[in-house]
Amino acid sequence: MNRTLFSQLSWSTGRVVALCLLWLMTTAMAGAPCRLEQPSQPASNMMVRILVGDCSEEDRRSLAVSAEDVFTALQAGRGVELDGVMLDGDLLLDRLPLEPIPNTGQLPALVQERFDHEKVTEVRFVKGALILRHVDVPGTLATNLVHRGYLIVQGPVLITQSTFRQSVDFSRAIFQEPVDMSETTIGFEGFFIKTIFLKQANFAYTRFGTHSRFHKAVFAGAVSFEGAEFQGLAELLEVGFHQEADFSHVRFAHGTGFSGSQFREVPNFSEATFEEGTFFRFTQFEEGARFRGGEFRKAADFTDARFGGEPDFSQVVFEEFPQFTDERVVDQFRQKFGRQNPQELIGVFVLAGLILVFFYFLFKKNASKGVQ
Repeated sequence: MNRTLFSQLSWSTGRVVALCLLWLMTTAMAGAPCRLEQPSQPASNMMVRILVGDCSEEDRRSLAVSAEDVFTALQAGRGVELDGVMLDGDLLLDRLPLEPIPNTGQLPALVQERFDHEKVTEVRFVKGALILRHVDVPGTLATNLVHRGYLIVQGPVLITQSTFRQSVDFSRAIFQEPVDMSETTIGFEGFFIKTIFLKQANFAYTRFGTHSRFHKAVFAGAVSFEGAEFQGLAELLEVGFHQEADFSHVRFAHGTGFSGSQFREVPNFSEATFEEGTFFRFTQFEEGARFRGGEFRKAADFTDARFGGEPDFSQVVFEEFPQFTDERVVDQFRQKFGRQNPQELIGVFVLAGLILVFFYFLFKKNASKGVQ
């Protein structure tokens, strides 16, 4: 047997053995008893809870991790990593103690400006990472800071493939590291009011619930909502998008508002679906916008929206004629779609009707004179 043939047989045999071992490990894990793993030598700066084995719903409930234990870890300045577990109870972050804000030179300019404007001198902190993978959350996770105060999250946030049966409220949170909430389901409200994302944010394929609010949020880094679904009212009013914003293939099932928002780079709304009324009033598209292949099934209002670059509305479906006041865009829109604004058509029809009525009465009057 030559060396080449021997090498091929050895490689094939090794591959078969590896696949068999992988199958045996998978089978063993599938039949393994459900248990909650904790590191034998846990890092002092992390609370780790991982559910492994063949777990039923009853197992998950009996081995649930207490939200109070998580809060205690966060309060002590530790990070938290949960995987596969159920989180029992409400995690309310406004209970964290207030601390003086860092020195002025340590804060990004946009954060310092916000603090100066609101005269903020104390904030709350989450100092470690917050990692939730495949976590079932029957309760609420909330900052409860809709009207006052701020929470600075200093570590990365990774909340993926998890389910919040109630609401998530990260209002007035300032995330210093990347945030990933992709493939997560929010049952009810998802509030991010005045939230600041200093680095990348990822909401790809996330399912938002009955009401989502990002009012006056700031995305200083790139953000992706690709493939996300907003099942309820979606309010993204007066939001600052400083870098790329990806809304491609998003489904907005109810009323949607981007009014007053600012896109510094070209946002991507390609093949997005807007089921109900959509408002981009006073929105600033500084470099243009991409809506290619999108679908607006109800009213689309771009009144006083401004496009600094060339917008792409190619292959867009408008069930109702959209409202534009940017004449350059109106002209382009007419050239591409060969349609007129219904308000203009109504004016034409009214004028034609008045002319017909005038001639009708004129003809009637002349006919009466002829009879006399």
